[in-house]
Amino acid sequence: MKKVLFIDRDGTIIQEPPVDFQVDSLEKLAFLPKAISNLRKIAEETDYELVMVTNQDGLGTDSFPEDTFWPAHNKMMDTLTGENIIFADVHIDRTFEHENAPTRKPSTGMLTKYFDSTQYDLANSYVLGDRLTDIQLAINLGAKAIYLGEKAIEQPEHTEATALISADWDAIYEFLRLPERKASVERITKETQIWVELNLDGKGKSQIETGLGFFDHMLDQLAKHSGADLKVKVVGDLHIDEHHTVEDTALALGEAYLKALGDKKGIARYGYFLLPMDEALVHAAIDFSGRNWMVWDAKYSREKIGDVPTEMFFHFFKSFTDTAKCNLNIKAEADNEHHKIEATFKAFAKAIKMATKREIKDLDILPSTKGVL
Repeated sequence: MKKVLFIDRDGTIIQEPPVDFQVDSLEKLAFLPKAISNLRKIAEETDYELVMVTNQDGLGTDSFPEDTFWPAHNKMMDTLTGENIIFADVHIDRTFEHENAPTRKPSTGMLTKYFDSTQYDLANSYVLGDRLTDIQLAINLGAKAIYLGEKAIEQPEHTEATALISADWDAIYEFLRLPERKASVERITKETQIWVELNLDGKGKSQIETGLGFFDHMLDQLAKHSGADLKVKVVGDLHIDEHHTVEDTALALGEAYLKALGDKKGIARYGYFLLPMDEALVHAAIDFSGRNWMVWDAKYSREKIGDVPTEMFFHFFKSFTDTAKCNLNIKAEADNEHHKIEATFKAFAKAIKMATKREIKDLDILPSTKGVL
């Protein structure tokens, strides 16, 4: 199925005149900074089908004669075509806003063919534009929005539907070239029921419910300091003890990382972080090598920290490496046992952030001489 990038015209590709909002002469035609260069990269380096969707109020009436519209529009299209920016379709609505026509953005009357789920993947498509109507169009299509601007979005439904807010075309290209890496894992056994949602390229948001308060706190640290969005819901046999909850959560989390990393092309692969926290000092090194191995140098004098047995800390990280198929080396020193394990989770998170970072120039490169990870 095809993914589509629905792109507004005025204010998105070309500048919109501030007084009459009409590009009705060649003198008014001016491209937004970096729009052409980034559109070319998007056209050549991604698999999105480019579709232009624009409202042109009263086109063909006395208020906006066609003979003033087409010379500038055709010049714009010829310029884009010359840069290998080819639009599969151009949809122009000519009505006025007060007419409430079904073809006018944000309505979808011009775009009905894209609802064919055998041909188009709207859930993974985007509407790119500079107005709230473009965000609403994305909602109406069942797609996501990229908002070309800087001002905050107030409506919650618009916020939820917007994947990126930026006035910089460079950032838009990078977002489309580096799609979010997400994974969901459900692990159901007779001992635990676990649901994990992971977005490696999130903003460090977390929603954790394991039934163990201190464990929740540590997983919050993992999300916050790695920059990943993480949701974890656990229903465990805590009436027996904490073992299965901690172990199985680590197994599900490691599986989520393995899935989210995909083919691992373009990633740094290796990560190392040295983290101080008051008197604590923790070294954490990770290699998403495709092989599991664990080196652990940390001793605890307390039986528990909060509601988690200290013996489970090694077991958590070891279980993570088993399913994430990574090498992990941790060395932790501290006088305060709470500081020791919290600093460990933070260093672990920072090492992961480093190892999973991608570079656009390396997206086709697997970081291994073996040819497989």
